Amino acid sequence: MEIYTVQAGDTLTSIARKKGLSAELLQRENMLSNPESLVAGQDILILRPEVTHTVKAGETLSSIAREYGTTANAILRNNPTADADALIPGTELVISYEGVNPSRRIIMNGYTYPGIERDRLKRILPYLTFLTIFTYGFTNNGDLIAPDDIELIELALSYGTAPVMLVSTLTENGTFSNQLADMLLGSSELQQRLINNIIRTMEEKGYKALDIDFEFLPAERRESYIAFMAELTERLNAKGMYTLIALAPKTSSAQTGLLYEAHDYYGLGRASNFSLLMTYEWGYTYGPPLPVAPLPNVEAVISYGVSEIPPQKILMGIPLYGYDWRLPYVKGTMARSISPVEAVEIALKYRTDIQYDDYRQAPFFYYTHDGIQHVVWFENMRSINAKLDIAENYGLAGMGLWNIIREFPQFYMLVNSRFIIERV
Repeated sequence: MEIYTVQAGDTLTSIARKKGLSAELLQRENMLSNPESLVAGQDILILRPEVTHTVKAGETLSSIAREYGTTANAILRNNPTADADALIPGTELVISYEGVNPSRRIIMNGYTYPGIERDRLKRILPYLTFLTIFTYGFTNNGDLIAPDDIELIELALSYGTAPVMLVSTLTENGTFSNQLADMLLGSSELQQRLINNIIRTMEEKGYKALDIDFEFLPAERRESYIAFMAELTERLNAKGMYTLIALAPKTSSAQTGLLYEAHDYYGLGRASNFSLLMTYEWGYTYGPPLPVAPLPNVEAVISYGVSEIPPQKILMGIPLYGYDWRLPYVKGTMARSISPVEAVEIALKYRTDIQYDDYRQAPFFYYTHDGIQHVVWFENMRSINAKLDIAENYGLAGMGLWNIIREFPQFYMLVNSRFIIERV
């Protein structure tokens, strides 16, 4: 595996010639929409096929997988443009790549909204251990408020991906209600009603795990939140199900602020099966221009996290998006959220080179539209690879992807070249 950074004057054809590969292969593996229009600073993932198979009439993914002693999902992971439901005779499939023989297993948890494009979801599901559907809410009497989740659950199960119910205190206006969480954690009766409703719904719909995301909790609910999670984990584990908990990005136990104080890494880490550390949003919608997940900040959170939570229970948050800010930045103005693919398209449109911050391990660029200067910070192969190094070096269980609704196909191929995707 190699990450090649496009230089001025490069085309996909010239890169392919330089690497001894076909341009068609590079286009397919990177899923490039403008293969002959590249941007200086853009990353291209280079993988060299080792074993390939040409599809014959009547063959299926399952029959091909049996022939090579692999799985249908493994073939799909190596061939992101392949259609699992309709293999076309004559299509060449990559069975394995040269030098790619990962031994490290990793959990991939992808968060999504119910409105995700279904074809995109089908391409991503083979790379996921868990699919977490955002979000269930609950009322002040413990009844659940359900999203439109049935089709997503069925799709996840058909690919062998475990669907995860997410329960949060997010309200209809998009903010987290600390009043609702405070009410729940202050009432044993309300907790029991909610827990019973959660378990019944999970069993009825086929969920395999539960993710709890209570943010901006009052500090005095710290211990009751731990107890609530511990009971959920005990009851769900007895049924063969898992629990996850989303935790604010802390760097010490004494960190102050409403976002942090009730999130006790030690207690909640032991009260749940897995902990997602939300290592993103340093650059955010209403904040000043910054990388979403600068590497020194991410590593500081992980370093503290493993001191309180066993690393094999930690999922590191990975942002699959970036932001576009207007300049000069005015406090309170809103940045536009974009995908990594869209970021490269913007750089191409305005003919601006992509730069790279080596300290923060993040790509960025400037452009001008209608006389207004913009700056874009986003994620690319180099920035993601640096984060994968952290996951590997600290022995983490895996990653939580926020969120898969944004297009970033290179990400999945990169992870696939470095890790074995765990199944539960």
